Amino acid sequence: MNPAILKRFIKYLAIATFVMFSIWTITQVWVDRPPGDYYVEEGGLRLQDKLYDQALVAFNNALKEQPDHRGALMGRAITFMQSDRPAEAEAEFSYLIGYLEKNLIDDDRTGKGALAAAYANRGILHDRMGRPEKALADYKRALRVDFTAVEGPGVVDRILYEVQPSTIEKRAHYLRDQLKLPVDQRVLSNPELDDKQRMHKP
Repeated sequence: MNPAILKRFIKYLAIATFVMFSIWTITQVWVDRPPGDYYVEEGGLRLQDKLYDQALVAFNNALKEQPDHRGALMGRAITFMQSDRPAEAEAEFSYLIGYLEKNLIDDDRTGKGALAAAYANRGILHDRMGRPEKALADYKRALRVDFTAVEGPGVVDRILYEVQPSTIEKRAHYLRDQLKLPVDQRVLSNPELDDKQRMHKP
């Protein structure tokens, strides 16, 4: 066989392989995504930028594509919480918790992580609203459902970014100890530290 023809054939084959791989990747990432996932990702970015109205629009679009989408419900609840709409946040967290408890199957690890995160986040909401007993109850539930989902940032994040927020476990221990004290001796909040408490996403 002519070496020039063979070289050209190999070159065209490599190009064709690259094109087909690119098409396959785009299909996997965009076309074959579960309904609602794209909008949940968009909502997460808007939430991170504190564009709360835009975040809600994105999460609502996700729920139109996939009713009861876990990520969209969680995103809405966190958006309500971060934009100082506690009653709506509590209702959304409670709905998500109820939905997951009714529909979770035993080997659904992602679902258990979402349930633990919902309990943890509702606990943070109760904490911020001055309801320590309810906060402690939700923190305990979160830890029982999936301890690893709410244990806080990993070692790498703590070293690189000096991230030292209170974990759900530490906060639960603190509240438990404070609630044992007489009412006039309790210190249940420290706004500077409490504001750094980390929201949990599944």
